[in-house]
Amino acid sequence: MSEMVINIISGIAYLILAPVIGGLLAGVDRKISARMQRRVGPPIMQPFYDFFKLWDKQPVAVNKAQSFYVTGFLLFVVISGLFFFTHGDILLVVFTLTMASVCFIVAAYSSNSPYSQIGAERELVQTMSYEPMLLLMALGFYLNCGTFSIGEILKSPQMNFIYMPGIFVGLSYILLIKFRKSPFDLSVSHEAHQELIQGALTEISGRSLALIELAHWYENVFLLGFVYLFFAWAAPWSPALGLFMCAFTYFGDILVDNCCSRVKWENMLASTWLVTLVAGFVNIMFLMQIR
Repeated sequence: MSEMVINIISGIAYLILAPVIGGLLAGVDRKISARMQRRVGPPIMQPFYDFFKLWDKQPVAVNKAQSFYVTGFLLFVVISGLFFFTHGDILLVVFTLTMASVCFIVAAYSSNSPYSQIGAERELVQTMSYEPMLLLMALGFYLNCGTFSIGEILKSPQMNFIYMPGIFVGLSYILLIKFRKSPFDLSVSHEAHQELIQGALTEISGRSLALIELAHWYENVFLLGFVYLFFAWAAPWSPALGLFMCAFTYFGDILVDNCCSRVKWENMLASTWLVTLVAGFVNIMFLMQIR
């Protein structure tokens, strides 16, 4: 079977299976969090029940632009995942993911709600926080493997983590932002009594909110794919290690989420840039010396 056919099959599998896997991850997340808090928690299938309940609601939007940008958010997230799972250019994946973030921010800004406006501003700060680390990750893979192609990175003769431990630490740190976990869940509040109510999602409801949840499911799957790249290489047994590390990383983020309280945006920005500078940039310097 040719490589092109394999890439097409991988892309189709992503389109079909990613929402299922992402929804199950969300259900497992809620179940584990409940157990950590000595609660029974909802069933693992609860995210799917919530999605279909939102989808059945009457479509309501503050303006037509909001629905347009929410759809754009979902579209760019799906395109980012397709670039990743068809073994495209990792740099293109990062740039397309940035466009998805821009659509989400503008969708929140399209409302006159003060909670939504503040959520949009915090989402913008979050993007400023994690974007440099994603770019350094792409550069690190290029320096270590000599290419931005994900297909070629997966064929690396050695585990990428051996040469990129600092970049992996930095990626794990910013994944707390992308997975919307404490202490960096600044733009979207999951508790109604907090200062943001629902933050950037305050004025988004019904099918638009269902599309955002769907986009997050797609996004979480290929974000874990970045983790997979660090531990999968030419060895035939490496995919099992890569999947295990994806599960371990996700569990670690759930643990941190239940152990930490929310920080101020200034602390988030300073800490992520510090980790990016110390862990990521130093690792890049190391790669430039040995290559």
